[in-house]
Amino acid sequence: MALEFLVPVAAAALALTVFVVGDRLRPESWRQTSDEASGTLVLDLIKTFFTAVVAFVVVICWQQYQNAHNHTVAESKALVDTYAAAQQLPGPDRRIIHESVRAYTEQVVSGEWAVMDAERRLSPLTQDTFDTLRATVAALPSDDAAVGDPRAEALAALDRVAQARHDRAVDAGRGVPGFLYMALCFGTALLLFSPVLSGLRVTRRSLAMTALLGVVVGAAVLAIHNLDRPFSGGNLVPRDAYEYAQTRFEEIGKHAPNFAPATAIGIGDVPHR
Repeated sequence: MALEFLVPVAAAALALTVFVVGDRLRPESWRQTSDEASGTLVLDLIKTFFTAVVAFVVVICWQQYQNAHNHTVAESKALVDTYAAAQQLPGPDRRIIHESVRAYTEQVVSGEWAVMDAERRLSPLTQDTFDTLRATVAALPSDDAAVGDPRAEALAALDRVAQARHDRAVDAGRGVPGFLYMALCFGTALLLFSPVLSGLRVTRRSLAMTALLGVVVGAAVLAIHNLDRPFSGGNLVPRDAYEYAQTRFEEIGKHAPNFAPATAIGIGDVPHR
């Protein structure tokens, strides 16, 4: 933190030293009678600085948002693969795995999203459900020819679910680095003070343009705030990947041997879409 303040202060001191010494050494013909040129230079630097910081922060936020969405897609695909692999299991095992996959997906959609929004972390209850699902699949007999291959496929798919879930946990707690927020606040303050620094007179036109400047700056800061954390704030990553996975569960389940509605096989109490 000391270095972050020391470097700008040292740069300001260096700039003042160069300016004062250079003023004494330069020819008289280079001198200007007013300070408007210096004001224009500073204002141009302020605008460039603010624009660069906003662009950089927006790019980082958008990349984080896209990565978080991609991780939800990867997790939902792996859940569908798990469900499809369990389709090859004998009836009782198939029903147990299908119920567990449905229960986990429903908890992610209905409960865990709210936890990530409020607490920026994953739900321990949903994690327990996933661990139980994984343990159930691992407990299937691997020496049975009718079970061994589907079990291996389901475990491989659950490994991908676990990896995507880990990535989602990191995404839920990730945000813009603090030093970038400091730079953004500093640039915003300088830009809002630019009309005063430029010596602009208060007229109807200047008031309208200053108000427009405030709207643009406020919109940029709000957009960054909404994109800062992908699972909390004003612009959440959608749950559409999991909702589509739930639809796929229904479609896959219809092709199961001796297919019957959920209530007929004792899973009517499991919430599903």
